[in-house]
Amino acid sequence: MNYAHVAGVAVHLPERSMTTAELEDGLAERNPGVHIPRGLIEQATGVRRRHLAAPGQTAATMAVAAARELLEETGLAAPSLDLIIYAGVSCDAVEPATAHMVAAELGAGCPVFDVRNACNSVLNAIELADALIAAGHYRTILIACGEIATSSIRWRVSSGDEFVAAIPSYTVSDSGTALLLQAAGAPGVVAHRFCANSSHWPAAVMPITPAPEGGFEVAPFRVDFVDLAVGVRKLDHSALTGPLTERGLEWDDLAAICVHQASLASLHMLCELAGIPLDKVEVTIVEHGNLVASSLPAQLHQALRAGRVQRGDLVALVGLASGVSAGTVLLRW
Repeated sequence: MNYAHVAGVAVHLPERSMTTAELEDGLAERNPGVHIPRGLIEQATGVRRRHLAAPGQTAATMAVAAARELLEETGLAAPSLDLIIYAGVSCDAVEPATAHMVAAELGAGCPVFDVRNACNSVLNAIELADALIAAGHYRTILIACGEIATSSIRWRVSSGDEFVAAIPSYTVSDSGTALLLQAAGAPGVVAHRFCANSSHWPAAVMPITPAPEGGFEVAPFRVDFVDLAVGVRKLDHSALTGPLTERGLEWDDLAAICVHQASLASLHMLCELAGIPLDKVEVTIVEHGNLVASSLPAQLHQALRAGRVQRGDLVALVGLASGVSAGTVLLRW
């Protein structure tokens, strides 16, 4: 039987960054008639800094930067890839799939497709890659993610209430990440389970609306924090713990736990609901911002670079996304 094994992970973080204090300066300059409370963004979200893509960088180029680093580290050439899955919230076109742009830039000639499920996009791509490798369809799969999330920052607000409503857009960060999954003789993707509570999809939404002059445009991201919290609490939380409990494992048996981080508050809530010990969690939200779908692979990369994860160790990737959906992937590194 074929098993999927995570052979490597890479992260590309733009050199440019912006502190929350600098962001507040920009908001105050652009909105002289609106009081911008200093320190509120960091107090509400925990974010001190976010990364900014350089002019001209796109979701595809961010993903390509991470993918190139990963291919170099693993000694693989792009033509040896069997499949490329692009998984991210950001995309460069409605049509075609952003995965085509990634493949073209890398010089790969394999099949490609996109997977999009908000911040769980990479997590669901791992689930799919695991199934495709287990079925014998492919042996080497690249999952690439590129996020140009700072393009959604709301620089213009007309009131204090509008500023508060825009705070989720002030947490996001730009990044690229990549994972390489290969066929192996023992399972590296040990287990995964997912759940959804789709009746709460309006709680966090960035809608596509008709444009006044024809075509369409993307409206600002809006969040109903109360409804979102209700939707999260009504999820089947056994999906988060099941991959462990079904194998007689506890969170403390893992070398590291990567949990999606839209804010420090959301991180603490998810850890409380799933019983995850905070001292096991790789925290990235403070210095890197909300990395969107790149969040989990970026945390895995951080744990590896710090030496907290060695080959053979167990690691959990715990996802939470707008919709509302959640899930856990258990890896043996």
